[in-house]
Amino acid sequence: MSLKEDINYSLWCDFIERDFLENKFQDIIRNEVIHGATSNPAIFESSISNSAAYDQQLQMLKANEAKTIYEELAVSDIRRAAELLNDLYLNDTNDGFISIEVDPTLCDDAKGTIEEGMRLNSLIGSENVMIKVPATEAGYEAMKELTTAGIHVNATLIFSPEQAIKCAQALDEGIKASNKDIKAVISVFVSRLDRMCDTKMISKGLETGKLGIINATKCYHEVEKFENKNIRTLFASTGVKGDELPASYYVDNLIYPNSVNTAPLATIEDWVENGSKVPSKIPSEDVCDKYFKELQVNNIDMSDIYKRLLSDGLEAFKDSFKDLLDKLAKKAD
Repeated sequence: MSLKEDINYSLWCDFIERDFLENKFQDIIRNEVIHGATSNPAIFESSISNSAAYDQQLQMLKANEAKTIYEELAVSDIRRAAELLNDLYLNDTNDGFISIEVDPTLCDDAKGTIEEGMRLNSLIGSENVMIKVPATEAGYEAMKELTTAGIHVNATLIFSPEQAIKCAQALDEGIKASNKDIKAVISVFVSRLDRMCDTKMISKGLETGKLGIINATKCYHEVEKFENKNIRTLFASTGVKGDELPASYYVDNLIYPNSVNTAPLATIEDWVENGSKVPSKIPSEDVCDKYFKELQVNNIDMSDIYKRLLSDGLEAFKDSFKDLLDKLAKKAD
């Protein structure tokens, strides 16, 4: 039996690029290594900027505005990925999804996010597409409206249990109101917490490489309380930096029932070669709560950390999106 069959666990690939879609992407689908994929503005900025595979379409689109050019390029890739993943989706509608994110500058604009999400969903025209929406106050409203309208949603940039709960509430209400088999994932970012806090942990004599796992587990417990089988926790930001941790560390330690891990290609390749293929032991909610109390005793302010991580994440996506549009505008001149 597989992890997919045993505990409804899936590994998705956090990377999209045109040549990759026509080659290795198809191999790892065929070999049942992955069951879906995700994208974000930073991934598209890197792919479109650095790959010659987009040059011909860029030439054809150069008379258009930069955002129109970006959307045509991105939609082409997302539509192709959806086509390649379609058989997985038809066999199991929990999987076979590809995500595309709304314009990150709309993160505080609920109406704009809803309109863009609906437009992108219609433009791509594939059943197995998730519209990615950041977990802001405006985002929660958009998540509910999009799922109510029958659109699959990937809630992203979740760092805190509070965000996870608000996403789950919005998605649960929207899915139930839709009266359709709408699926959603709640993308909890993992490694960024350790990268931000490990130096402080060392100064306090606390274990490093632990906060991200415990925090993600706490979020997972909160999502599971809703008992909605159409909503899964997705562990994101699961690549490691440096050599302090094994390359598949954030995959190996978060193999939980009814969950997804979206990982960079290099992390997936290492996991296939060296990683754990058995379910992880899940720290109880009580263990998680005791850990956070220990942090509080050591004057580590999680509310401040969550705010900074969300702010940094939103700004990073906005910057990547702006950089890409600027590059496309120059190419169109």
